[in-house]
Amino acid sequence: MDNTRMSRINRLIQKEISDLFRQQTQSLPGTLITVTSVTVSPDLGIARVRLSIFPSEKAEELLASIRANTKAIRYDLGGRVGKQLRKLPELTFFIDDSLDYLERIDSLLGLKE
Repeated sequence: MDNTRMSRINRLIQKEISDLFRQQTQSLPGTLITVTSVTVSPDLGIARVRLSIFPSEKAEELLASIRANTKAIRYDLGGRVGKQLRKLPELTFFIDDSLDYLERIDSLLGLKE
């Protein structure tokens, strides 16, 4: 599929899922879920959603909750993008811990106190 179309689909899904999580986390003070990237397979069958969760101590617990509610999230996403996408991909969620990794490297090198 055309790269421009794929990147547009990735951005659309990222924006809508981010908005869904923003609405859901308003009831959880001190919790922030950021959708760092979305990668959709060429056949639009699977979307890999990478999440950055703050505070990172709650990351595994929130990821388990998100994975348990994947069908509801996909249903809500379908209501938002149903007119723009013919086929809605299955969603798989992963933790994006690249910021934690960078902080750890900085602390090991003594760059951050």
